[in-house]
Amino acid sequence: MLAHITIQNFAIVKALELDFQQGMTTITGETGAGKSIAIDALGLCLGDRADASMVRPGEEKAEIVVLFQLQNNPAARRWLEDNELVDGDECILRRVITKEGRSRAFINGSPVPASQQKALGQHLINIHGQHAHQLLMKNDYQLTLLDQYAGHQNLLATMRQRYQDWRAARNELKQLEKNKEAFEAQRQLLEYQVNELNELALGETEYPELEAEHKRLSNCGDIAICSQSVLQALSEDDENNAMQLLQFAQQKLAELAEMDSRFNDLTQMLDEACIQVQETSHEISSYMDSVDMDPARLSYLDERMATIMRLSRKHQVSPEELFTSHQSLVNDLENLNDSDNQIEQLAAQVELKHQACLAAAEKLSKSRKRYAKELDKLISASMHELSMQNGKFHIALDSQPESHLSPLGFDSIELLVSTNPGQPMQALGRVASGGELSRISLAIQVITAQKVDTPSLIFDEVDVGISGPTAAIVGKLLRKLGESTQVMCVTHLPQVAGCGHQQMFVAKTSEKGKTTTSMIPLDTQSRVKELARLLGGSEITEHTLANAKELLITA
Repeated sequence: MLAHITIQNFAIVKALELDFQQGMTTITGETGAGKSIAIDALGLCLGDRADASMVRPGEEKAEIVVLFQLQNNPAARRWLEDNELVDGDECILRRVITKEGRSRAFINGSPVPASQQKALGQHLINIHGQHAHQLLMKNDYQLTLLDQYAGHQNLLATMRQRYQDWRAARNELKQLEKNKEAFEAQRQLLEYQVNELNELALGETEYPELEAEHKRLSNCGDIAICSQSVLQALSEDDENNAMQLLQFAQQKLAELAEMDSRFNDLTQMLDEACIQVQETSHEISSYMDSVDMDPARLSYLDERMATIMRLSRKHQVSPEELFTSHQSLVNDLENLNDSDNQIEQLAAQVELKHQACLAAAEKLSKSRKRYAKELDKLISASMHELSMQNGKFHIALDSQPESHLSPLGFDSIELLVSTNPGQPMQALGRVASGGELSRISLAIQVITAQKVDTPSLIFDEVDVGISGPTAAIVGKLLRKLGESTQVMCVTHLPQVAGCGHQQMFVAKTSEKGKTTTSMIPLDTQSRVKELARLLGGSEITEHTLANAKELLITA
């Protein structure tokens, strides 16, 4: 329940602190005094949009702090726990607006976006504005009222999720089908490119190998001449070669070793050098025997490498990357060839999701029709109590699965009413007068409020257009509602104000060119005077005082 509110520098309020009680609290005051100002301030802590005009002129900032007790509000506690904002059995909402229009929001001392305050506020309090009867003309609002009464939160959540899943899959399918022509043109290009590279049949490491072989064959003559020169220098020159010189040195070193053992190691090193020269000569000789001076092979290599270079330029990659590019194009072509299968599979998924969406909408529709019959009886009975003895009320639901499917299901709604004997049921806005519309709206709000699980309800001048005996009945309805729920009601009717378990008075004063609004709780004697003022206007007589006392006693 709402326990306390502190308002500073908000609009025409300098400073205001209010404690709220269980039961029904009525708020009265002269026209223009600012009876709804506390509700406006409360709305800011429930996530309403803020702007600089809300800050009292001449002040730096406005601040509103609201305290709620959560002992009997498991939904709000669960929300706070889910968002890691829980702090015992109390919840403190705070909103600060600077004169520049900047705004900050807090839940239990933690800074949060205003959207989080709004999400939490749905579990804390329900505000019925003075223009609710105008909203009653809108089909979306009518459907919302029915769903709130029926407690369709879970069914609506399922409906929204299935609708979103179906729409997402359907949009994806449309995009695939839209791109099919572009895919076809791309497929033809890829097929041409892949076939061309398939004919080349380039191996993964082929190009470096071809390049090395081509280089070798192109330089075959130079390689043979250089190799023969090396052989001559190493071993084949009859007059002077490295091998002869090493053998001569080897012989002399052996003679030195006989004279001094310290030359033994050097002899061994020179022996190893002779072996290395012999092996080198043998390898070069073998290489020369294996070299094939094949012009046809060289011509083939020239042609193959030219083809590879041409295709690599065409595909804008290096010759070494052409094999990888080929494999990538093959994969792209396979993916495109699979697009038809993807479209078929996705079309099947879309149909499944559509059927799931229709099933959720059907379940929601059946529940709506059941609760609509219940509301028909309750609202018709309430109309009789509100001096519309011949009134009849009916909620007409029309299911349109093919043309009206939305996140709210496939039902269209229309509120029908008959206020006079023999009058056919017609749309609410076409039949009801302003006063009748106010009474019907109030009946709907009071009845639906009993099924909403928020522990606090605010009615902001919802009794506009009601007077006399009907006003007394409205007061009794709200008081009865206040016996199980915290109810706050801004009113100008003494019959309604007198039904409150407690009453507050709003006064506006002007001093030194500045206007200030205050709100004070009334004791019994003060309530009698305020009710007498509402009954008799500016002049309070013994008669109006007696009537005021009678109102309190009757309540």
